[in-house]
Amino acid sequence: MEVTCRTVHEQFLLTPDHGFNEIVVGVIARAKRRYPLKLCGLKVLSDHYHLLVHVEDARVLARFMGYVNANLAKEVDRKRGRRGSVWSRRYEGIQVSHEPAAQVGRMVYLLANGVQEGLVERVRDWPGVDCVRAIVDGEALTGYWFDRTKEHAALQRGEDFDRLQYATPETLTFDPLPCWAHVSPEAYRERMRELVDQIDAEATAQRAATGITPPGPEVIRRQNPFDRPNRPKKSPAPLFHAVTKAARWSMWEVYALFVADFHEAAEKLKRGVLTAAFPPGSFPPPRQFVPA
Repeated sequence: MEVTCRTVHEQFLLTPDHGFNEIVVGVIARAKRRYPLKLCGLKVLSDHYHLLVHVEDARVLARFMGYVNANLAKEVDRKRGRRGSVWSRRYEGIQVSHEPAAQVGRMVYLLANGVQEGLVERVRDWPGVDCVRAIVDGEALTGYWFDRTKEHAALQRGEDFDRLQYATPETLTFDPLPCWAHVSPEAYRERMRELVDQIDAEATAQRAATGITPPGPEVIRRQNPFDRPNRPKKSPAPLFHAVTKAARWSMWEVYALFVADFHEAAEKLKRGVLTAAFPPGSFPPPRQFVPA
């Protein structure tokens, strides 16, 4: 599944710097330990982030994302000196088919963010949190979970403490794409390296054709977090990512049956049938208020 979440008004509230990157990694790594799922890819842009995950239980994904977004929102407000909503809406999860081409295609899309828009020259140049070095180069992606409750208590006591005194180191690990889970770790890294090289080569050719020079990492770090893109994306997201028509129709059929079963159970619940069976993987509506 591909998961995306955007900031309110698409402001650059996630503008990267070293300290903020450590916080983002710490939050996501801690969420992955608390709500285990398979995280295949991650890229945090200035106004949104992308995840590629493999999860069997919708509740796990909901709890994982709730934990990530709630804690990142608090840290963003703290970092930017603001209060209020950070995310434009709840996260958007799009199913990716079992087809290898679909899964690899979404990984290429994730990795190419920042490069395809002409912001940096190469995939590894993106200054924000990115999975590329952890997956391809074997570098540990580390950050910190900051216990703000303990920090607040220390401030109340008048204690002068170091930035990391109440911080816990966290390391974020990644899992292979389901379609390549059968290959060895060495072979997987080589396949991912080929994808990155392909993205970089296409970007180089594009720059040669247009003559446009990317602003680069330093310019991105100096962005005003309250600015927004000149041309925000307006295209609607698809319900599924699939390559062949057969795979797309198969996913449509399963989804249509799921929706039909959910609506049927919801109608029964409205009529007072409290034993109405909702389809697996759904979140039933809350029961009606019972007056005194």
